[in-house]
Amino acid sequence: MLKGHLDTIVLAALEAGPAHGYAIIETIRRMSGEAFDLPEGTIYPALHRLEQAGLLASAWTDPALGRRRRIYTLTEDGRSALAKRRETWGRFARAVHAVVTGGSPWPA
Repeated sequence: MLKGHLDTIVLAALEAGPAHGYAIIETIRRMSGEAFDLPEGTIYPALHRLEQAGLLASAWTDPALGRRRRIYTLTEDGRSALAKRRETWGRFARAVHAVVTGGSPWPA
């Protein structure tokens, strides 16, 4: 069910601030009420794709304790893309709701 929506979910997970891959996975798990428990093999290709598109930036950190991690941050283009994707998602979700429930879409 995430196909086609993963990039938007990753962008939304990074809206609160920079994070490394595993923290992004945990944020998505928490924000989804544990509905989305994504493997690292799903997240990292999305992170690389979003970075190549200029929607994310990344940098390595070398903490005094612990291991080296790559931290991802939304760029200004990423914030703009997230806003546009949210608008598109809202229209899509309202339309699906209307079709699935046999009613009319909820107000925008």
